Amino acid sequence: MEKMIIGDHIVKSFGEGDEQRNVLDGVSVYINEGEFVAVMGPSGSGKSTLMFALSGTDGVDGGKVVFDGKDLSTLGESELADLRRSKMGFVFQQPTMLKNLNILDNIILPSMRDNRKNAAKISLKAKELMKRVGIAELEKRNITQVSGGQLQRAGICRALMNSPRIIFGDEPTGALNSKSAQGIMDIFSEINTDGTAVMLVTHDAQVAARTQRIMFMRDGKMVSELKLPKFVGTDMDGRAQKVMVRMQEIGI
Repeated sequence: MEKMIIGDHIVKSFGEGDEQRNVLDGVSVYINEGEFVAVMGPSGSGKSTLMFALSGTDGVDGGKVVFDGKDLSTLGESELADLRRSKMGFVFQQPTMLKNLNILDNIILPSMRDNRKNAAKISLKAKELMKRVGIAELEKRNITQVSGGQLQRAGICRALMNSPRIIFGDEPTGALNSKSAQGIMDIFSEINTDGTAVMLVTHDAQVAARTQRIMFMRDGKMVSELKLPKFVGTDMDGRAQKVMVRMQEIGI
C-alpha cells in the first residue's frame, strides 16, 4: 500500500519553561491510501493532537508531516486550508452547525463559500449523500429537531462533500448511544470500502475493533499497534476482545 501521510518523529509541545511538556514526543506514524485506522489511548496521551498534526490543522515543533510527498511545514496557511478543504474531511464528537440554517444548508455551506456558481450541483450532491446515510427526509429540519445520531450523519455528509481522500474523526461516536454509534460506524465502513481512508480517534474498544489497524498511545508516544482483518459483520465480540487484551497488556 502506498503511504498517503507520514509523520516523522513529530514533536508538539505545550506550555513554557518548567511547565512545558511534549504532548507528542517523537511520534512516527503513517496512514496508507484507503486505510481504516484508529488511535487509542488514555486522556492526555496525545491522540487528538496527533490527528490535528497529521491533518495540518496544527503545526509541529519538531519532526515533520508529509502528505502526498509534500512537507506540510513548507505550505502557507492558505495552501494548508486548500489542502484540508479539497483532500480531507473532518467529523467531531459534537458537529458544529449553525442554528439558523436547516440541515441541508449546514451541509452545503462550506462547499458554497468558494463555489456559488455551482449551487444546484452542490445541493444535489448533498441530497445524494443524505440519502446514502439515511437522513434524506431531514433536509428542511433545523439542528434542534434531529437526534444526535442524525446530526452526526449530517456531519459526515458535510465531510464528504468535496470527495476527500481521508476522513479524520475525533471521538465521532463519543456522544451517541450504542445503536447510533453502530450506525455511524457502518457508514464509516462503507466510506472506507469505497476507497476513502479513515482515521478515528477513540476511547471505545468496540469502535476501534471495526478498523483494521489500531495504534495505541501513552504519554505522547506510540507504544503498540494491533492489526485486524477487514470486519465482515460476524466477528465483533472477538475483535473487541483482542483490542481490550492489548490495552490491558500495555496498561492503558
